[in-house]
Amino acid sequence: MRKSLLVVSATLAAALTLAGCAPGSGNSADAPDDATIYIGSLYEPQNLSNTRGGGQGVTEAFNGNVYEGLYKLTDGGEVEALLAESEEVSEDGLTYTITLRDGVTFHSGKELTSADVKASVEAVTAEDSQSARKSAFSVISDIETPDESTVVFTLSQRSISFLYNLSYIWVVNADAEDLTQSEDGTGPYTLDEWKQGSTLTLVRWDDYWGEGARNAEVVFTYFTDATAENNALLTGEVDIITTVQSPDSLTQFDGNDDYVVSEGTSTTKELLAFNDRVAPFDDALVRKAVYSAVDTEKLLTSIWGDYGTLIGSMVPPTDPWYEDLTGVNPYDPDLSRDLLAQAGLADGFTFTLDTPSYDPHPVVAEFLQSQLAEVGITVEINTISADEWYTKIFQERDFAATLQEHVNDRDVVWYGNPDFYWGYDNADVQQWVADAEQAATTDEQTALLKQVNAQIAEDAASVWLYLYPQIVVASSDVSGYPVNGLNSQFFAYDIVKS
Repeated sequence: MRKSLLVVSATLAAALTLAGCAPGSGNSADAPDDATIYIGSLYEPQNLSNTRGGGQGVTEAFNGNVYEGLYKLTDGGEVEALLAESEEVSEDGLTYTITLRDGVTFHSGKELTSADVKASVEAVTAEDSQSARKSAFSVISDIETPDESTVVFTLSQRSISFLYNLSYIWVVNADAEDLTQSEDGTGPYTLDEWKQGSTLTLVRWDDYWGEGARNAEVVFTYFTDATAENNALLTGEVDIITTVQSPDSLTQFDGNDDYVVSEGTSTTKELLAFNDRVAPFDDALVRKAVYSAVDTEKLLTSIWGDYGTLIGSMVPPTDPWYEDLTGVNPYDPDLSRDLLAQAGLADGFTFTLDTPSYDPHPVVAEFLQSQLAEVGITVEINTISADEWYTKIFQERDFAATLQEHVNDRDVVWYGNPDFYWGYDNADVQQWVADAEQAATTDEQTALLKQVNAQIAEDAASVWLYLYPQIVVASSDVSGYPVNGLNSQFFAYDIVKS
């Protein structure tokens, strides 16, 4: 049973957020429009670009708020047209003709044109792009701009997820410079000031093409630990915490009419990711041995109490191709020892676990160290910063195993890319992923990706430790905030104070 909190179920949360509301909120049309909303977060951007390693923090602050795409992924997971007015798809599925919305300008005052869209897509697909979605656009063979309001994408093969994938691309002024420290988007807010290590302030843009933000200003306040963030909410320094990192802290908000605790739907997976290119993790028997040595249920309880979900593969329950695979690699130390013996490692082995320094990774690392020691595996923990993780692990592939949270939905397809940082290389999986993307129907796509999901579980391509809960805590006088936290986005424009 879950704790007795003022909690919104995932189903209700999705319905509420699709309407642009948070629990207990109405339209609040009479709310003051000059309010400043203070948002507490543990995810400060590394920089302000999503193609230059800005990280989870820049997505949280900028996606939908400062930058917009041709399409929008709603908090409920639906794809909606945004800067695109309409689209036409050829009968063979290889040509997408997209007409842009009229009257859209960038914050600099420049009008949006098809050239900006083309440049924005090319920035994501460029050789030096650091976008995690880069490979999804390898199907684009040509981008034409026959006039300023029309973009024509020609694909080398059918891509059933093409419009969905376009929702991840921010449309940026093609003439803008140094977008790691500044911005030029089309969203309802402009960047006022980023005080690195402290706050990032967005102000309402009065020339926004659509319905303007319902508050005048949003201040993201950054914390390095969850306790300080919780104290900031208790003292009124912030109005909202975007995602709670410890269930123990919820007791101070439970039953207190001054706060609302909402549980939404999460897509964030905590992974023990192996470098499947290097010994001994190039052997599926070893990976499965590690998996079966870890009591994931005990880990989840120790970190999150009654919250969170166990998953047996990369797919969360909200994805269409989810299946419960938690029994494929069961917790069984005797089985773990037997698998190690089959792999020629009856006496165990030693490996270094590169661990991000922020919560909850250090605690998870110590738990894994203790569990694996019971089957003869020695874990040496190497704690690194988020910046170091990006360089050492994601870019240079210089690791044996690492911890990382993966926030995106529909990201099981990354196991079909042998060049991704974890290096999983299975020809069948690669073919199924490719076939799924070229599927003519969503039923065909779903069936193929269920095969992918099952195969990576059977191969223990990674250890999927648990699915994070998504818990938002807010002052009771604040409403209109999202609760699902899909892909780390946090739409701020409907938030009001009563």
